[in-house]
Amino acid sequence: MEEVASWEPQISKLSVGEILQWSSRTFGHDLVFATSLGLEDQLVAQVIADLRLNIDIVTLDTGRLYEETQTLIDQTQNQLGLKIRVITPEHESLEKHLSEWGPLGFRQSVTARRACCAVRKVMPLRRALAGKRAWITGLRRDMSPWRSDVRVVAHDHSFDGIKIAPLWDWTRPMVESWVADRGTPVHPLHAQGYLSIGCAPCTRPVAEGDDERSGRWWWERHEQSECGLHWHEGRVLANPLVR
Repeated sequence: MEEVASWEPQISKLSVGEILQWSSRTFGHDLVFATSLGLEDQLVAQVIADLRLNIDIVTLDTGRLYEETQTLIDQTQNQLGLKIRVITPEHESLEKHLSEWGPLGFRQSVTARRACCAVRKVMPLRRALAGKRAWITGLRRDMSPWRSDVRVVAHDHSFDGIKIAPLWDWTRPMVESWVADRGTPVHPLHAQGYLSIGCAPCTRPVAEGDDERSGRWWWERHEQSECGLHWHEGRVLANPLVR
């Protein structure tokens, strides 16, 4: 924790490219970039490609992604010259979950939905980060009120490592302008109002004026629009389903 506190003042002044270079130098092969293929993650992927950084890149195929998301994985690899490792849910855990809750059981309650997220997203990411010291994410502070405390570098208590958010203080218009200028491949559903894209049954377009995370798990009607990958210390109690 003291080490992280000493890093933050310096790292927060760096550009995205400089943050990624620092991350690669500091953690080497113990570093993972987990991408959801969202707008921010595509920007990070572009910078990694431009700087030719040797960073392990993974994405989670939950089994319920949009076809457009799967297509974007191939497009990103081909256009940027990157290798993206696809991590899937563990077969037995997924079968057990479906046996208990059913294919649409995640809409029964918040507990059921988080159990689905745990099997399809959190547990696979835990496997991808096993033995690693740090991971990179595309989080921004202005994504939603629940993410307003995102820091450029922090200790991640859920995954027991360092979480690095090089776009922590960017706004969505800044990201949109950057990727448009570079011709970075982006998800086609963004243009249809899908500002935050996850599993198809749990994502819908965002209403004008709402925060960009409001299209996720909209039936729950609460502000904690998180799947369990990003629980913030002091804001949310530890999720017992992801331990």
